[in-house]
Amino acid sequence: MNPFRHGLLAARTAAVMPHRQRQLATLSAEGNAPLSVLFYHRVADSHPNDWTIGCQRFRRQIDYCERYFELIDLAEMQLRMERGESRRPAVCLTFDDGYRDNSDFALPLLIQRRIPCTYFVCTANILNQTPFPHDEAAGQPLAVNSLEQIQAAADAGIEIGCHTKHHVDFSHVHDERTVRDEIIHAKSELENLIDRPVRYFAFPYGLPEHLTQVAVDAVIEAGFDGFCSGYGAYNLPGESPFHIRRFHGDPEMARFKNWLSFDSRKLRKNFSLDFRLPASRIPTLPVPTTMTPAFSVLG
Repeated sequence: MNPFRHGLLAARTAAVMPHRQRQLATLSAEGNAPLSVLFYHRVADSHPNDWTIGCQRFRRQIDYCERYFELIDLAEMQLRMERGESRRPAVCLTFDDGYRDNSDFALPLLIQRRIPCTYFVCTANILNQTPFPHDEAAGQPLAVNSLEQIQAAADAGIEIGCHTKHHVDFSHVHDERTVRDEIIHAKSELENLIDRPVRYFAFPYGLPEHLTQVAVDAVIEAGFDGFCSGYGAYNLPGESPFHIRRFHGDPEMARFKNWLSFDSRKLRKNFSLDFRLPASRIPTLPVPTTMTPAFSVLG
């Protein structure tokens, strides 16, 4: 973003913040505080691209979230949605894909501060140590996490989620057998690899066109507690907790603050998509109560 536009955005965000703070206070008192879910991909200072945020910018965002919001996991967020009551603005952190760089800074930081996080990985890329096609197409075949890193992260308290086997675009894949392999079999495979249940699924790309009914049906059949999209929306008390809406952890701090301060103009993105969801799917497993220091293998 050029300096002029950056200045305008920062000024506007500062100007509306007092109103947003009053709005959040009112919503909280009414039990309607929004539940925001951030998604990141890669935290690193090398090979910058549209899905990478620098380490110090990420730390600054985590500092901001810790200061102004309650940091909870996806299960707690779903419980608040199911109860239809949220008394304090809260934030959940998630990561997609599984980049090796995240084990150098981001994951150790979250583990050290005991901040809940769900880390979605693609099993085939992890097992075969193959870069993602979108990175290869950009001329940057970035390294993915090793299985040992994923296992260590899980042991340290990071919740591992499923992101398919091969980072599939379901808007182009409709064969039921392939869909089931990428979701149901990927879940079983990942559970065996980390020796613990896998509760959540995140759709690659995460736009409405990628959330097909055949894929959603497979998510339900697999026994997931919920799935994540990524097209930019809030989670509100009383909505279906099975569909977890997320927005990007934007590297630009003004845009980041704008989203978290609850921009009511963006509520149009909370539309109901045309697919069947279970009436209720409350998480069935206890929330982890402790996070242990990061193992050396994380780095």
